[in-house]
Amino acid sequence: MKKPKRLVIGGVDIQPGERKSVNLFVSKLYDYTEIHMPVKVIRGKEPGPTAFVCAALHGDEINGVEIIKRLLQKDLLKTIRGTLIAVPIVNVYGFNNLSRYLPDRRDLNRIFPGSNKGSLAARLADLFIKEVVSKCDYGVDLHTGAIHRTNLPQVRASLKDETTKSLALNFGVPVVMDAEHIEGSLRTYCFQKKIPLIVFEGGEALRYDEGSIKSGLAGIVSFMRAIGMLPALKSKKQTRIKSAIAQGNHWVRASGGGILKIKKKLGSPVDKGDLMGIISDPFGEDKIDVRAVGKGIIIGQTQIPLVNRGDALFHVATFEKTEHVIENIEAFEDQFDINTG
Repeated sequence: MKKPKRLVIGGVDIQPGERKSVNLFVSKLYDYTEIHMPVKVIRGKEPGPTAFVCAALHGDEINGVEIIKRLLQKDLLKTIRGTLIAVPIVNVYGFNNLSRYLPDRRDLNRIFPGSNKGSLAARLADLFIKEVVSKCDYGVDLHTGAIHRTNLPQVRASLKDETTKSLALNFGVPVVMDAEHIEGSLRTYCFQKKIPLIVFEGGEALRYDEGSIKSGLAGIVSFMRAIGMLPALKSKKQTRIKSAIAQGNHWVRASGGGILKIKKKLGSPVDKGDLMGIISDPFGEDKIDVRAVGKGIIIGQTQIPLVNRGDALFHVATFEKTEHVIENIEAFEDQFDINTG
């Protein structure tokens, strides 16, 4: 029988069948309080793939923290094959300060793979890559919309890789985006290193969104089944949400400043010319219509009604067959009791 590969994270040796917490030392604050990146490692007794699940690369995107917490409480993990490395808070600084960024205002998800001699962000990225990502065969990166923006639960992935594409379509969300590579992002780094990575987006920053949390958790379980970490479902009767790959996407922006009244909810279909919102002055006068520029589905939108000229208001994805996507979204909302209105 082949001897299991040794796994050491942060100087801690984790053997098959063990479940251990590891605190990766990051740095010290001004008052010498130590800052650590918390990691939970679960190794099954049986061999299998190694996968990481991470959240809060952007420190204010907290839905993923709750998703990982619920994942780790599942009895299902007792049947795991291989190794799960869960990192609920990567950007500890941002999380503690309710901020997307690090103290130097750098975006951690634009710094990968980082450097052990660079900025604070570069060193944090380097630590995460060396201690976690480099030891894994697969990964899931959990995100939300930015501050004052919310996203329909969706997957973004590099679909040029067939394994990644298959995992994305199996995640169980209605919309999959073949996202462009962004220099310095974790997704781009993993693509270059041939580590299939799924990026899940759902909800908004600094707010728990129950539908996004439930669907993200279900998606990770499906992901783990697909790569052989968890047993396959015995019954085929469970309804699977069909995913559609977006053909493109665009933002509808404000042509003038004022106070926005939204007329189309998240997940709604739109046709060219449809009224999506109305911008007016504080008296309800001097109105500006916000209209759809083409056919598609609203997959993201602003949550703050105070808008300036040029602000991004609605994120619209376009599809080959919009009608099928509408049906998938309705089934998805019913399954996870999601209210996007």
